[in-house]
Amino acid sequence: MTKRILHIVCLVAFSCFFQISFSQSVYVSASVDKDKIVIGEPIHLRLELSLPVGTNAKWFALDSIPHFEFIEQGKIDTVSTRTLHTYNQVITITGFDSGRWIIPAIPLDLNGRSYLTDSIPVSVAFSNFDASQDYHDIKDILAVEKSSLNYINWVIAVITLLSLMALIYFLRKKKQKTGATVMRTTSKLSPYDEAVSLLQELKSRRLPENGQTKLYYSGLSDILRLFISRKLSLATMQKTSEEIILQVKDLGLSNDAFISMAQTLRMTDAVKFAKYIPGNEHNEESFKNIKASIELLNKLMT
Repeated sequence: MTKRILHIVCLVAFSCFFQISFSQSVYVSASVDKDKIVIGEPIHLRLELSLPVGTNAKWFALDSIPHFEFIEQGKIDTVSTRTLHTYNQVITITGFDSGRWIIPAIPLDLNGRSYLTDSIPVSVAFSNFDASQDYHDIKDILAVEKSSLNYINWVIAVITLLSLMALIYFLRKKKQKTGATVMRTTSKLSPYDEAVSLLQELKSRRLPENGQTKLYYSGLSDILRLFISRKLSLATMQKTSEEIILQVKDLGLSNDAFISMAQTLRMTDAVKFAKYIPGNEHNEESFKNIKASIELLNKLMT
């Protein structure tokens, strides 16, 4: 009987060691050759995967990136050694929306586990105008007939009116949104009690079961952001996930707890921006990670 128990313990230990060793030998990465471009300038996004020989994985599911356009998707190159297969792909993209955008974490599923790349910030801006350069016209200036001028005046008037109406609409919408935020952040509950209450409410709505996975992960991210904002007096609601991760990094969380929180925030980006749909076990794990992060941060900051 003792030998049988010892045999079972050895099998379990070997299985755990194999899973840990396998996880450490899988490596995913995403990088760009430049993080600042002018509108329309190409960027080379490099995806890399390393995994043990004899293991098969489906390549990154990447069909769109918010605020960026695909120009060319290169072929997948393979380099093999006795123990590892390494795959590389270069995707050429560009951006036509000015601003600071995030290429979200890109998931790769392997043996029931998701491996996420880092999210990457990229700034897209207009090209600088050099006033010292001479003006080069393309052709001579043409006289405009009066009849055409009257037509243009009407077009300008209509466009101006529509622009004014749109501006008023967005200002009112922003004001309403700001007012709602103030109401939420002036809750009579403590930051921790409010976060727990919001988590319970989110779970009771059963959003993933109703096909609203994106709304579910947005809720998890917002609840954590709101808690950190109230508890630590940090402006988190408008920050990217990577910026929040950097803010929390030195607050005293254990390495495992910090990694779990960071992976969950990157998972929310993958769901919101890369159209990734995780399984039920990932939904439950993400909920537990956010709740555990809030509990640990509350203890550390009390």
